[in-house]
Amino acid sequence: MNLEDHAGDVIRKARQSAGVSAEQAAKTAGVGLSEYQALEESGRIGAALNFAEAGKLLRLHPEKLERLLKGWKPAEVDLGVWRELRQITTHGPNFSVNCYLVWDEVTREAALFDTGFEAQPIFELIERNQLQLKHLFITHTHHDHVEALGPIRERFPKVKLHSSSKNAPVDQRNRANDFIHLGSLRISNRDTPGHAEDGVTYIIGNFPEDAPKRAVVGDALFAGSMGGAREHWNSRKKNSAANFSLLPRR
Repeated sequence: MNLEDHAGDVIRKARQSAGVSAEQAAKTAGVGLSEYQALEESGRIGAALNFAEAGKLLRLHPEKLERLLKGWKPAEVDLGVWRELRQITTHGPNFSVNCYLVWDEVTREAALFDTGFEAQPIFELIERNQLQLKHLFITHTHHDHVEALGPIRERFPKVKLHSSSKNAPVDQRNRANDFIHLGSLRISNRDTPGHAEDGVTYIIGNFPEDAPKRAVVGDALFAGSMGGAREHWNSRKKNSAANFSLLPRR
């Protein structure tokens, strides 16, 4: 998949989170201001960059930053291993966002994780596979992850909502030891604040043929990136390291 943030986005967000000016970042990186600004805009740079000093200033790993600037992307993942798990990508004004639909292949009971920007692709997938949408799990309540909540609830008024938002009704809030059964699948949760105060990760287990568990993390974890919400930089960095080091591997 493509990265949500190119290298310039990562550098810009890190610089803003660290309270560093573009002039200071350019000087530390050993490039002119206009060239540095072009780097933040495009993710590409024409001259040599002092990765060690730039990384130190912006609190980024220098070697990983260099690889990202040279075109690193995460390895392709074959979702076919999890036969009834689908990624749905919808598009906003400036970026795309993913949500996920999973179902039990026998009962056809389904669960949606976040909503993305548009409900129609979700409706089409549900209809095509003749599913019953039973649960809607929200990883956090930033607008891009709940934008289509209204149409989905209108179409499926009996869907059970789950979130860790303090503003949610009590019967919709996640509890630490909850296990939600979806046919033979089992879904649990753990709080992963940082990117958002109400951030939560959902872990799906008991897939057919002993396929590994899957964690739906929302924006708590990015590949080669860091996401927005720069006001939560320190808590995001601290909590992501603590929480995801403890997630189950199977």
